[in-house]
Amino acid sequence: MPIVFSKAIASIKDSPTLSLNAEVRSLQKKGRPIINLTLGEPDFSTPPHICEAAYKAIKDNFTKYTDVAGIPELRESVATFFSSLSSEKKIIPPESVLISNGAKHSVVNILYALINPEDEVLIPAPYWVSYPDMVILSGGEPVFVYPSEKTSYKISVEDLEKKYTKKTKVLIFNSPSNPTGLCYTKKEADDIFKWAISKNLFIISDEIYNQLVYETKSPPSMVDWWFNYPKQIAIVNGLSKAYAMTGWRVGFTLTDQSIVKKLSQLQGQTTSNICSISQKAALAALQGPQDSVKNICNTLQKRRDLAFKKISSWSNVYCPKPDGAFYFFINIAKLFSSKYPNAQKLCIMILKETDVAIVPGGSFGDSNCIRLSFTVQEELILEALNRIQAVLNL
Repeated sequence: MPIVFSKAIASIKDSPTLSLNAEVRSLQKKGRPIINLTLGEPDFSTPPHICEAAYKAIKDNFTKYTDVAGIPELRESVATFFSSLSSEKKIIPPESVLISNGAKHSVVNILYALINPEDEVLIPAPYWVSYPDMVILSGGEPVFVYPSEKTSYKISVEDLEKKYTKKTKVLIFNSPSNPTGLCYTKKEADDIFKWAISKNLFIISDEIYNQLVYETKSPPSMVDWWFNYPKQIAIVNGLSKAYAMTGWRVGFTLTDQSIVKKLSQLQGQTTSNICSISQKAALAALQGPQDSVKNICNTLQKRRDLAFKKISSWSNVYCPKPDGAFYFFINIAKLFSSKYPNAQKLCIMILKETDVAIVPGGSFGDSNCIRLSFTVQEELILEALNRIQAVLNL
């Protein structure tokens, strides 16, 4: 008898970035010298003081279950972190914080807690590849909001209004953005939040890249809005990107305490607490020296500037300069031909002929684009861009 999967499971797809990265690793094991620009995972090592905290936790036998929502001292440190992002540095109680298995898990928890069948979730495009499937798994309907200006990659209130219906319940907001690296200005973000609040929507603000921004002295965050509307906003962040801790799986959610209680109940019935060792490492990350975060950000900015100078010299492509994160999202529609009619086929050709792996933009909501991560050393980035330029005659 054939296995009959649920409709939700049957409808979701593999993560294209993870699938492509697995293929790249397989080719690398076979000896192919591939330059991999697919994943959102920089090549930095986790700082030593964070690893030392994990070693100590193991030696101290800190290997038992913890509170589902996270150890109290970590929740307090995360609350302090969020407080530091507010303009008035207001105190946030640790009871408003939940620790989860990465920011991805944090977003999933919120959607599962809020969404009923037929509820609609607004997703600005281009978007992170996992958002639509997360919504589908929660039983909701993803509704994509495309910017009216084709070259802006940022949506406006007018764009949102066109997609709003009586079924709309949640807005996912991501700044800095994956895949574009663009940040909304304070006015742009304020206008969007004001509109969403007026519509009684719940807002998930995914701020996983907010410490990796390049032309501002302070990380962008919507924490000030949360203070005024805690029951309509959840802010998601984590340690994967800025602290080079992708494999440690530490994410956190800031929202109203009543919502945190429900999220904790959900997490208690699914994953329970996150890894106890990772929690001690996270505590060291937040409470210890922050030099590594600054160094990572400075290094990424140098890579961005170097690569953007090169990409800006290419003809027949459009690429906005990323404000943060570590991605270029390049419109290559003018390069399409009968032989290579879309970004998917061009990416396959580039991998085959140049040993450079990049991601087609269709999975991010724009099939005219490709995404490149500047997550490898400068000489590899330049070599990859030179190979792409040569094969595409840019």
